[in-house]
Amino acid sequence: MISNWLAAALGRRNIHYGWVMVGVTFLTSLIAAGTVGAPGVFIVPLQKEFGWSTAEISSALSIRFILFGLMAPFAAALLNRYGLRNVTLTAQLIVGCGLLASLAMTQVWQLILLWGVVIGIGTGMTALVLGATIATRWFVAQRGLVIGMLTASVATGQLVFLPLLASVTDRFGWRVALTLICVMLGVSAALVLLAMRDRPSDLGLRPFGDAGTEPLPAPAPSKAPIMLAALGTLRDVSKSSVFWILFATFFICGASTNGLIQVHLIPMCVDFGIPQVQAASLLAAMGIFDFFGTIASGWLSDRYDNRWLLFWYYGLRGLSLVFLPFTDFSFYGLSLFAVFYGLDWIATVPPTVRLTAQRFGAERANLVFGWIFAGHQLGAGIAAFGAGLSRTMLATYLPAFFVAGALCIVAGLSVLAIKRPALKAAAAAA
Repeated sequence: MISNWLAAALGRRNIHYGWVMVGVTFLTSLIAAGTVGAPGVFIVPLQKEFGWSTAEISSALSIRFILFGLMAPFAAALLNRYGLRNVTLTAQLIVGCGLLASLAMTQVWQLILLWGVVIGIGTGMTALVLGATIATRWFVAQRGLVIGMLTASVATGQLVFLPLLASVTDRFGWRVALTLICVMLGVSAALVLLAMRDRPSDLGLRPFGDAGTEPLPAPAPSKAPIMLAALGTLRDVSKSSVFWILFATFFICGASTNGLIQVHLIPMCVDFGIPQVQAASLLAAMGIFDFFGTIASGWLSDRYDNRWLLFWYYGLRGLSLVFLPFTDFSFYGLSLFAVFYGLDWIATVPPTVRLTAQRFGAERANLVFGWIFAGHQLGAGIAAFGAGLSRTMLATYLPAFFVAGALCIVAGLSVLAIKRPALKAAAAAA
């Protein structure tokens, strides 16, 4: 296999294959995230072609967000049992089939089935859990930095493709833009097939930063049913207040990012007379700043108290959301919001993953984080529907932004309730 040859070639140059895994996962997550973010561009074209209301379209996106999250703990169990490459390829196949079938949709129920259920399940089979699994299996040193890089790919991919997709949609229609996404998915699937491996021991390696000399033996594959592995983990961790704090704060994280900004910022800008392509460019700029902000967050999470990092991230995000309606949607005001909010878009993930690994152990971290991420997407789904309902019933998105800003400030205060001594003891035991 090409991975064996590449690992040997890199080893002669003292480069660990874990960085290849990071590169492949980064690109794969980037393209998959573009698939998740694309429907934000299609809301207005779908309204014009089919006459569907914002609330109807938002209901499909809301289902997708919720399934995207609820699949995460089961995806972690699938990754542990069937391997990274097999599960990732299956997920890409499901998403590709859902996108291709949606080219012929004409009814709202078809939108809900394909963009809500099928794509929600397919994208949820990897989501952020894949990056967390790569970081905890392949790295001992620089784990926070790796989590930051892979998280940045997810958030950035949801945003940077939007100007391209918006431009293609304006010129050729939303179906051509959707076909372009399918082509990109095919490219990422080829990379996964060629280069992705399950564990360092598959290539005779130890995790990066592990000073041992012999490869670590791979643990025996779990024979427990997938449902039992995922639900058993939830039963165990539900007794911990740390889990519920991280779950609740990540619920607010999803509501204030994916569910609100990703889905509704473009149509809200259109309400204020800003062209769709220009609004998509604003999201792309946020994605670029997020790339650097999330990587920096990963670097910081290796060095500083993760509770205080989350306090500042959530607090500053809340203030930026409250500030947005007062910008009058001028070029200067929106540019300032894009920079400030973009740096903080999903910087919460690296410290959240590290707190999860410290409290619940590295081998179990992906399963526990899967449930925490389910909270993230549950919040995203509720916010996506709620903001759409606000636009339909009140003819404005602004109440949704004020509510999300207030919730972020609550999340920043809540995370300080996690006891630092308990984290230290858990880290020593892990």
